[in-house]
Amino acid sequence: MSKKVTIYIDEKPYQAEEGQSVLQLALANKLDIPHLCYHEDLKIEANCRLCLVEHENKIVTSCNLKASEGMKISTKNKELVEMRQENLKLLLASHSKNCPKCKKNLPCPAFGLMQKYGVTSDEYQRKMLDLAIHKMVGAAELDPNLCVRCGRCVNSCADIGINFLKLEGTSSDNHLTYNENPKVDCIYCGQCTVHCPVNAIREISHLEQVEAALADPDKILIAQMAPSVRASIGEEFGQEAGLNLEKKMFTALRQLGFEKIFDVNMGADITTVVEAKELGDRLRKKFAGEKTVLPMFTSCCPGWVKFLEFYYPDFIDHLTTARSPHIHSGGAYKTWWAEKTGTDPSKIIMVSIMPCTSKKYESEMEKLTFDFQGHKLKPVDYVLTTREMAALLKKNKIDLPNLSDSEADREGTYSGAGAIYGASGGVMESALRSAAYLLTGKELPKIDLEEVRGMKGIKRATIKIGDKEVKVAVVATARNARTVLEEIKHKKADYDYIEFMACPGGCIGGGGQPLTGTFAIIKKRIAGLYSIDAKKTVRRAHENKIVQEFFNYLADKPSLASQILYTSYSAKNKFE
Repeated sequence: MSKKVTIYIDEKPYQAEEGQSVLQLALANKLDIPHLCYHEDLKIEANCRLCLVEHENKIVTSCNLKASEGMKISTKNKELVEMRQENLKLLLASHSKNCPKCKKNLPCPAFGLMQKYGVTSDEYQRKMLDLAIHKMVGAAELDPNLCVRCGRCVNSCADIGINFLKLEGTSSDNHLTYNENPKVDCIYCGQCTVHCPVNAIREISHLEQVEAALADPDKILIAQMAPSVRASIGEEFGQEAGLNLEKKMFTALRQLGFEKIFDVNMGADITTVVEAKELGDRLRKKFAGEKTVLPMFTSCCPGWVKFLEFYYPDFIDHLTTARSPHIHSGGAYKTWWAEKTGTDPSKIIMVSIMPCTSKKYESEMEKLTFDFQGHKLKPVDYVLTTREMAALLKKNKIDLPNLSDSEADREGTYSGAGAIYGASGGVMESALRSAAYLLTGKELPKIDLEEVRGMKGIKRATIKIGDKEVKVAVVATARNARTVLEEIKHKKADYDYIEFMACPGGCIGGGGQPLTGTFAIIKKRIAGLYSIDAKKTVRRAHENKIVQEFFNYLADKPSLASQILYTSYSAKNKFE
């Protein structure tokens, strides 16, 4: 058990863990010390110099000041407050004039900080480097001119194992840029955007396009929400992480003007059935001694797929050919639902609300388009991140936590298996629930597969299906993916099925989530998703009646099924 020490902050005693920083203690006790570069999951840089406190008559940064017995700290003297304000003004000089969110009066974390501490950004003109905005292929963009050089994005990119971002130059010429090494590329996961405190790295916005579509009377707007969004969007409105607000979100979406409210969870059930069938086919061949490609890899995370296509293209054949959940449901709604309701599919605008930036990149892929009723269609037209969705609600003065509940339309019905897709291990667990039935005609004796759950970066397990053992692994982040792929490459491990995700904790820790995210908060969100699953009457994807109806529709349409259920992959170059 760690040793406790007593320190005094503004003359009040507080108990601290030995080795805990003064800033960590202050935040744990809800004491207001401003900070930009500190994040509890990243290494401490002490770059922003906003978290200043007085100790032993010296002004020091509290993020790297370790608590010790009897320490006396002041946070409120006049000189200290003025120094913080001065530093904040310098860091955010000209911010409101250059930030696209501030220009449109959308919520911006940097502007919120300026308001809180009573400073304006245009009182100073820092040296503007006039650096070009760099776009990461439809997913995110970095604006070096808004950067405060806090290092959080660089550290987060390094932590997941990519090292695409870097700070370059010295003194006033120090600026954010990217690694030009042709062997290093962005995977569009957006971890940089969810760690940036000043909107310098952000998702490429689809808000204007969605607002224009909502205002177009000739368009039929359909919304579908990813599993993770319902357990995290409440944080943008001061609610506890993990609180399921799906029914209030359904009400909010109708208030915004969406004609139909469906659900990505239904698409997750489609993905589960398609993927479970493919896994079953590969396992049958293995058990029969026939040649097949194992382990099979999941493919529902486009950040992970880009990682494999760029860094490990020799493993492409291991990917399941199943499309991802929102692409599956987008295709289903523009074909099956459109035909049965007599809706012109060319008028449908499908909007996915996702915890992810790489889903924007995915939605633009030409290979995912399909032909139906004489039209070439995209499964998904626009993607809004959780943050963008919250901004849209706030702009329209929709108070999400205080709305009444409502239900999704019937075609949004989903199983418990669809809900857990947002958590690392959820895709694996969902697929195994259905694969076991498809292989043996019997359900798994234990539906909750605890061994593949949790935040651990690599989880390994052996699952008994009938009289056979299936060796599985669940992997989160590129760093851990490299470890497992190298194991396979050098024949140091034997697996049958592996789930890979680009973000820590899975989609629930995705790059489009609220900036409040930490590992501790991600754990609460994950618990929220498993709670949804546990309460569902139907917990296996293949038992979802809506999904069964969709597959019955495709039964005599092999060409259409091929177009909207499956995909292919290819080696990628930098910036592809």
